[in-house]
Amino acid sequence: MQFIIENWILFAVAIASGTMLLWPSLKGGASGSQRVSPAQAVQMMNREKAVVIDVSEPGEFATAHVPGSRNAPLGSLESSSELPKNKALPVVVMCATGARASRAVGLLKKAGFERVHPVAGGLAAWREANLPVEKAAS
Repeated sequence: MQFIIENWILFAVAIASGTMLLWPSLKGGASGSQRVSPAQAVQMMNREKAVVIDVSEPGEFATAHVPGSRNAPLGSLESSSELPKNKALPVVVMCATGARASRAVGLLKKAGFERVHPVAGGLAAWREANLPVEKAAS
């Protein structure tokens, strides 16, 4: 008991850091949206007609992207004509690693999209799952 009393600051720091580490999973992931695996993204595309938005830069998109995906770079996402008109449709957001996709989720939610999910691991995870990619026509 004496140890706890003498080291109460260490316990407080440990509890606070543990809470900060767990907070994103308790909150529900990126901007309140659940990340989806590449397999879950495929299911959403097939069963729910989800629209895949790739927020990579045009050069990256031309190199490799998910078949049927639309390119709307993160920097101009809010004004992109590639976004679906029906904001109730599920939207799967993709980029090279998943980092930009997570940021894009917040922007799309602010724009009124109801069901937005980043792909965990992005295109790298998509390729790891041996799912098809295509290149832009030269």
